[in-house]
Amino acid sequence: MTSRQAEFERDALPHSRSLLRVARRLVSDPAMAEDLVQETYLRAWRSFDQFQTGTNIRAWLFRILFNAFYAQGRQSSAAPMIVSLDAPGFDPGANRQAGLPYADAAEVLAALDALSDEHRTVILLAVVEGFTCRELADILSLPIGTVMSRLSRGRQAMRDRLAAPSPKVFQARASAGRAQRELG
Repeated sequence: MTSRQAEFERDALPHSRSLLRVARRLVSDPAMAEDLVQETYLRAWRSFDQFQTGTNIRAWLFRILFNAFYAQGRQSSAAPMIVSLDAPGFDPGANRQAGLPYADAAEVLAALDALSDEHRTVILLAVVEGFTCRELADILSLPIGTVMSRLSRGRQAMRDRLAAPSPKVFQARASAGRAQRELG
């Protein structure tokens, strides 16, 4: 094994779980996500001589992941994966994240899926993977102001989707009260 190969294995391979987590959200098919990560590592290995030792290899790998995703086109993210709740081995507890009840985790995932690709990508990388806005700007080849705007708007859209809806009775009474004030 060459020293460059050992360096690649030591520095790049530990990030496979993070890459796979984001790839699964991008393409929503586990097999395609694994293929995307494999393509990412293949491209990273082929261009590892261009990587500058001492810089952020994690951000470099994510940039390669997104370039590979964009190169494949967006058709892979169009079809959601359908899982029957009656399927053998279905375990609602397996989807529990960060101590949230299953319904809450499902609502968060649905709200995340409802975001545009641009907002979802920034939310995933910033909130789930912990990248800074500057790192996101480098990974996505965007101005930092655009990253900050997408992050802010994405978070607001998530808040709006996850906010408890106000009761219909209260809305009806509030509308009736406004109508009476306008007439009276």
